[in-house]
Amino acid sequence: MGILNSLLRAVTWWSGQTLNTQFYTWRRGVKVGEDSEGNVFYRTKDGARRWVIFNGEIEASRISPEWHGWLHHTYQDAPTDNPLPHKPWEKPHLENLTGTPLAYAPAGSIRRKEPVVRADYEAWSPK
Repeated sequence: MGILNSLLRAVTWWSGQTLNTQFYTWRRGVKVGEDSEGNVFYRTKDGARRWVIFNGEIEASRISPEWHGWLHHTYQDAPTDNPLPHKPWEKPHLENLTGTPLAYAPAGSIRRKEPVVRADYEAWSPK
């Protein structure tokens, strides 16, 4: 299994970092910090490039807004150096639940476990 896993790492990105990304991170990466999900964030020594190595499934919505802003050069300082103040109305970060059983299903959707009976709608029928 060792050879097969190494081959898969060389050509796929969805099961973790590829060998090229690991080598690039080892050669030029400077670890900046880690988020609550266990994702590790890196930058080059000159600060021109920034990237993330995901812990587990590679899903962009698993990155919190603070780290997203840092990755896209919206914020100069990393959230570990200069954390953003949280507002009392902010909810905790959730990953994108689309395609999972926990995804939002509006009233009347066939995916709802208990369909809601609508009293404000009457189906049209031709005469």
